[in-house]
Amino acid sequence: MEHGKNWKQVLAVIWTGQGISILSSSVVGYAVIFYLSLETGSAETLAFAALAGMLPQSLLGLVAGVWIDRWDRKRTMILADGFIALCTLALALLFRFGAAELWHVYALLACRSIGSAFHTPAMEASMPLLAPAAQLTRIAGVNQSLESASSIAGPALGALLLAFAELSDILLLDVAGALIACGSLAFVRIPNPPRSGTQRPALLREMRECAAAIRNTRGMTQFFGSAILVLFFIMPVGVLFPLMTLRHFGGGVCEMSLIEIVWGGGSLAGGLLMGLRSYRIDKVLLIQAMYVTVGASFLVSGLLPPAAFALFTLLQVFSGIAGSVFKASFVAVVQRRFAPGMLGRVLSLYSGLSMMPAMLGVVGSGFLADSIGLNATFVLAGAAIVAIGIAGCCSRSMRRLGQGI
Repeated sequence: MEHGKNWKQVLAVIWTGQGISILSSSVVGYAVIFYLSLETGSAETLAFAALAGMLPQSLLGLVAGVWIDRWDRKRTMILADGFIALCTLALALLFRFGAAELWHVYALLACRSIGSAFHTPAMEASMPLLAPAAQLTRIAGVNQSLESASSIAGPALGALLLAFAELSDILLLDVAGALIACGSLAFVRIPNPPRSGTQRPALLREMRECAAAIRNTRGMTQFFGSAILVLFFIMPVGVLFPLMTLRHFGGGVCEMSLIEIVWGGGSLAGGLLMGLRSYRIDKVLLIQAMYVTVGASFLVSGLLPPAAFALFTLLQVFSGIAGSVFKASFVAVVQRRFAPGMLGRVLSLYSGLSMMPAMLGVVGSGFLADSIGLNATFVLAGAAIVAIGIAGCCSRSMRRLGQGI
């Protein structure tokens, strides 16, 4: 596919708007979580909030790609951002007039999840239409850097703003960020993939086409399966990091914040590493190496004595780097192996399936901590992730999948 000479300028405009939107969403998201924590002090409330923010995206992800591949992708992203802005504005007004209730917050989180179910796959599926294939890993690295930078700044700014401003005013930041993202998209042209065939749109047929494309791409089913399985083991550990810091290492609020910051810093470094240049390295093998790195950091963390908090902190830097490199490489492999007209369905399906382990992690983390212990959870999850990475390196079909990328 031919790409315009100004593709870098086009991406710069998109990234400017999306970067502001991602940051504002992160700040507002953390402010809402902090608000719920302060107002209710209930772990159950936070769990319901997390589920409200994940369940719609998980369920819609199974089918949203069908419409993403049918519709104009630029318009899809603008409508998704606009929908999120409208819902956030409604909640801001409810808080302004003192009419907001807890279920309104859950509803907002669910609506944001619905918008993300369309926006994120549409954005990722548009990249091969905008930039040369050889640059897709770098582009995924830049995207990951934007998310990582927001994950560092979001908690700090969310807490700071909540101390000096009303939640209704903070919510308006997300409205402004979404409008800026829509405005940046309005100034660029995003081509749509060519439509093949003359058949009328049909949900089930197009979903079957997606499933068949994944099955017929040798090694892709195992590639997806191993990534989802890794997330299944990562999520309980991710939820338990604050408890590990508090109970095992005897830390407090500052130490919990430090772990979040160093992980985000590592993730930012990994995204920048992938975005700076193109590397001639098998991306599938690189992903398996990142699995091993993350798994080893969890395993060793579970074996550390209470006095080794500094080493625990250092391990999370490497874990953050590895996670960011994995995400950027994973998206690049999928973008290179599927036609642009199929990418919306493939990426949306993976997004929906990968959210399910996240929900299981939220629900089951407390049970694991109480039944087998925090340290044992870290060790077992880490060992499982290492095993998945080693098995992937030994898989001939997955190694072929990464050739030439």
